[in-house]
Amino acid sequence: MTTLSLLPIFLVGLLGGVHCVGMCGGIVSAFSVATPRHRAFPVAIATQSHRFSIIADGGPRVLAFNAGRIGSYMLAGVFAGLLGSVPALLDLVALQTAAYWLANLMLVALGLTLMNVWHGLSRVEAIAQFLWRRIQPLIRRLLPVTHMWQAMALGGLWGWVPCGMVYSVLMTALLTGSATQGAMVMLAFGLGTLPLLFIIGVLGTSVQAFLQKSAVRRLAGLLVLMFGLLGLFRAATGLSHDWLDAVCMTPAVLR
Repeated sequence: MTTLSLLPIFLVGLLGGVHCVGMCGGIVSAFSVATPRHRAFPVAIATQSHRFSIIADGGPRVLAFNAGRIGSYMLAGVFAGLLGSVPALLDLVALQTAAYWLANLMLVALGLTLMNVWHGLSRVEAIAQFLWRRIQPLIRRLLPVTHMWQAMALGGLWGWVPCGMVYSVLMTALLTGSATQGAMVMLAFGLGTLPLLFIIGVLGTSVQAFLQKSAVRRLAGLLVLMFGLLGLFRAATGLSHDWLDAVCMTPAVLR
C-alpha cells in the first residue's frame, strides 16, 4: 500500500468523525464531569474570555487522550495485518475477495448511517458491547483525570469502544497482509478523526451541536458512501488503475 493510497483512509476518518462525535459525545461528557475543576478534560467551556486559557490547560490533555486512542487503533491494525498475513488466508483468493466486498459494504453502511437513512452499523456495535462492559471498570479506576498519563490511558481504553466505523477500516488493515501497513492504515484513519474530536474536546458542545446538524451529516455520509460505492464498482468490474488506487480505501486483491 503506497502513501498516496492512505489519503482516502484519512478522509474517511475525517468525514466519519461526525459519527464519532454523535456516538462518543456522551462518553466525552462523562469524562469531563469526573475531572477536577479547572482541569477540564476533554470538554471545556469555550467562552470568549476564557477560550485561550482553556486551550492552554485542556489542549495537551485532549491530545494525550487522542494519542492513546489512536495508539489503540494502530495496535488493532497490527493484529489485523498479522491475521491477513497468515499463508492459509493469503492463498484463499475467494476469502480475500469476500473481505474486500465486506470492507466496502461497511463503508456504504457507514455513509447511510451518517445520512440517517439506515442504522445497521448500530447492530454491529451492539454485538461487541460485551467488550465495552469489561473496559468500563478500568475507566473508573483512572478517574478523576489529574495527570497526563491518565488522559492517555483513558484514550487507549476508548479506542476499544465498539464502533462499526473502526471495524470497516480494520477490514482494510486485514487486506494489507502486513502488520506494519495495517498499523499505518489505522494511523491514517485515527489522524483523520483527530481534528473534529480535538475541537470538541477543547471547544465543547456548541461545535458538537453543529456537527450533528442533518445537512452536515448528509454531506459527510454522501462522501463516505461514494468511497464505498467506488470500491464496490472496482470489485465488480475488476478495474485497477493508479487513480483508483489513490481514491479507493481498500487495496485491489485481484490483479
